[in-house]
Amino acid sequence: MNKIRQVNLSDIPALQELYQHTVLTVNRKDYTAEEVADWASCGDDTSHWNELFEEQHYVVAKNEEGVIVGFGSVNDDGYMHTLFVHKDFQHQGVATSLYKHLEAYARERGAKRLTSEVSITAKPFFEKQGFQVDEEQKRKANQMCLTNYKMSKQLC
Repeated sequence: MNKIRQVNLSDIPALQELYQHTVLTVNRKDYTAEEVADWASCGDDTSHWNELFEEQHYVVAKNEEGVIVGFGSVNDDGYMHTLFVHKDFQHQGVATSLYKHLEAYARERGAKRLTSEVSITAKPFFEKQGFQVDEEQKRKANQMCLTNYKMSKQLC
């Protein structure tokens, strides 16, 4: 069972590592080596993490050993900026636990729908949660533009 708690600034190094390793390995099946390297480099800027924490409700999932195995975020309007699971803890219910927490948080804040910009890799997961593709797009990571999807789900 994963414990979900609000993020702390002291979590940033662990989140950076989880984010970068996940992008470089898990997302490699759907993106080129150059694309994932560019995407992973977006996690380098610590000040950007601080900004995101102020704009979004960020939570982490920890396993029984206290290791952060995933993290996600949503704002009060229902925009989910982030949902990542450690490369070694894929397909173990971590994303689902985080997602359920984030959806409940958005509902409590009065959000009428959830929106996100979702990678090719994450698209099937979001579809299982009831999201639909609104549009395929090219989105700039660091230097390169990568394919992803604007997706949404009505909450009421």
